[in-house]
Amino acid sequence: MKFSKTSATALALILAASSAYAGCGISAGNVRILANDFDALGIVVDEAKTCAGDGVAVEANMTTEHKSLQVPALSVNPAQYSVAVVANNSIVPLLNEDLIRPLDDLVAQYGATLQDSQLIRIDGKVMAIAFMGNAQHLFMRSDVLAEAGLEQPTSYEEVLAAAQVIRDKGIMEYPLAAADLPGWNLAAEFVNMYLGMGGEFFAPGSAEPAINNETGLKTLEMMKAMTGFMSPEYMSYDADEMKALYLAGQVAIMNQWGSMVNAHIDPNGPAPQIGEATVLAAAPTVGGGSTPAAALWWDGFTIAKNISDEDAAASFQAMVHGIRPEVAQANPTGATWLMKDFTAPASANGVLGTAAAGAKAYPMTPYMGLLHTALGDELADFMQGTEDAGQALTDVEAAYRAAATEAGFIN
Repeated sequence: MKFSKTSATALALILAASSAYAGCGISAGNVRILANDFDALGIVVDEAKTCAGDGVAVEANMTTEHKSLQVPALSVNPAQYSVAVVANNSIVPLLNEDLIRPLDDLVAQYGATLQDSQLIRIDGKVMAIAFMGNAQHLFMRSDVLAEAGLEQPTSYEEVLAAAQVIRDKGIMEYPLAAADLPGWNLAAEFVNMYLGMGGEFFAPGSAEPAINNETGLKTLEMMKAMTGFMSPEYMSYDADEMKALYLAGQVAIMNQWGSMVNAHIDPNGPAPQIGEATVLAAAPTVGGGSTPAAALWWDGFTIAKNISDEDAAASFQAMVHGIRPEVAQANPTGATWLMKDFTAPASANGVLGTAAAGAKAYPMTPYMGLLHTALGDELADFMQGTEDAGQALTDVEAAYRAAATEAGFIN
């Protein structure tokens, strides 16, 4: 499968956009949306739901289990959902199974508001419409840093040094947090750090894994060093738990999702004083490198293949309505939106700064998902201290090879 430059280098989408769309203009059809569950996507889905009525039904299932649901749900005929909201990685299984339709005709008929840079082209066909950029980046308590007499850290080495000072001065015992929950989150932490270290996941031109090396060992060493300044329950952290700890005043520095900024800095939220003190900055570098230790992502929507053309047209129009510029203008801190004429507020500094510093896009290779799963399954023992780093990476590669061989990626 060949991925175009536009889709593989989602960095350009951070600055992309669309223009105004006057009303839904849908007269018939059923819209059934499957999406991840976080605030920014909720804004888009809620706007798409306003297209319901006059013979049009719009329903949504927002769930953190969306990735495990999407393939079986779109494999039946008719598909259970007409729209799958995806990101760099979650579109790949749908492409591999031929479950989403090319959107060129729908773009031509209903997409006059979309810019070319929003169109995710694969093998020359438009397969998704991107509407927001995303990345994990630094969230920091400026008041805690000031109390400790610290400058804002820009590397993981400086983060560790800052954490030591904060602890030594009795300000916080556990000033750091990371999403080390076994499974997808833990794997994403490895991916971020490994990219920052300059690592390559696969041997050039092949599906052979290439993480069991000095770079992989250094990646695990830094991940483990971070846990020394985290709560003993660090293996239970995902992004939502990190947010709760941060807003409870228990964390001073963390690499958190840009799409969750609004919930952290909301002046009407549970901790407005913490929000006011929060500094948003690019993801830190690591190991003396200059590349941010975070993957760049885009979020967008696809249309199911196994549905009627009427439902496909209604679904496309509803989603375009959900990502019109007025939505971004009304919710400026909701995400790093890709709409035309949207002026990014300070809340987007972390994502934009990470992109501007040269962060790499999350890989869109067909077999990256298998490696991600293997990382999430096999690194937990190392993080808990019951296995050494070399054995953990050996286990990851073995699990990946078994899955990739079964899938036909490795002979």
